[in-house]
Amino acid sequence: MKARNRFLKSVISAAKSETTTMPWSRGTPRSTMLRNRTKTKLLQETEFALKRA
Repeated sequence: MKARNRFLKSVISAAKSETTTMPWSRGTPRSTMLRNRTKTKLLQETEFALKRA
């Protein structure tokens, strides 16, 4: 077996076994991320409004 074939097989098997959850996946982590993002945006808008007043 050539080194390149062995390398490709190892890369493909590693990619198939990858189970990392991505931030855009659905579920509780996503809803938490969106809630925090919205909260931060609202705080920034409030601070901006207070500075202008």
